[in-house]
Amino acid sequence: MLNGIHFLLTYTCIFECDHCFLYSGPGAKGTFTLKQVNRVLDEAENIGSVESIFFEGGEPFLYYPLLLESIKTASSKGFSTGIVTNGYWAETVEDAVLWLKPFRDIGLSYLSISDDPFHYGEKKNNPAKNAITAAETLNIESNSICIDEPTVSAQNNTTDSKGEPVIGGGARFRGRAVEKLISGLPQKDWESFTSCPYEELKNPKRVHIDSFGNVHLCQGLIIGNFMKTSLTDIISSFNPDQHPVVRAIVNDGPAGVVKRFGLEHEKGYVDECHICYQARLALISRFPEYLGPRQVYGLRDDCLDSTI
Repeated sequence: MLNGIHFLLTYTCIFECDHCFLYSGPGAKGTFTLKQVNRVLDEAENIGSVESIFFEGGEPFLYYPLLLESIKTASSKGFSTGIVTNGYWAETVEDAVLWLKPFRDIGLSYLSISDDPFHYGEKKNNPAKNAITAAETLNIESNSICIDEPTVSAQNNTTDSKGEPVIGGGARFRGRAVEKLISGLPQKDWESFTSCPYEELKNPKRVHIDSFGNVHLCQGLIIGNFMKTSLTDIISSFNPDQHPVVRAIVNDGPAGVVKRFGLEHEKGYVDECHICYQARLALISRFPEYLGPRQVYGLRDDCLDSTI
């Protein structure tokens, strides 16, 4: 039963982090309009089981008035609300309080702030830490998200149940992380990836939605488009057995996608996300209604339209 909706309010971001699995950056396209946000919130209300609404990106604070109005509307409908941000706007704690107080006043429930080497490194005046301090000052519940450079924990004699080295750092190896971060990391046999440990693809509890209308089970894995079919119908009619890629993952994991479609493959991959992402990238032109938008896969040659 669906209980959470995460708006990808924009794909645009001031950073181009190596670990970003959405290929967000200054040149990334796609931002919600207020009309689109309200349309999704109305449908979320009609679905009945949705409890929480999150706004993320990209960087949602780049569109401050839109974000503020969206939180206000979602809160007024009785949803708990959250924002995921890199906190670039918090140059000082005083400034951060100024930015956050209007959200506190309209009922923001939760703030998640990226605070790691990909964003601020060893910067002395760390905006993320300023944002967390400001949130604490305003009694807004908050936490920091820290994704570090991948490390091989076998150096510390840490292995998994099969005796293979554990990769630390918390990065998911899809999107730009595949391009930037996998070099030198240990890999496992491709046939060993027989399940998805990260998403509930069969009975999703949350979905991500972008301004192009795409409803994502996992970013880049699409089950419908709310501009063509109502979100209510997309959720109520979802059947994993009728989705060619989801069916393969649910039944046999990412390796099952490779086998089902006879894809060329490497001998090994870093983790489940790595092989799944590479398999989906190979299938994107074959299944454009199920895989996209193309820019999430690092492909920039499509025409994107965020209007309705």
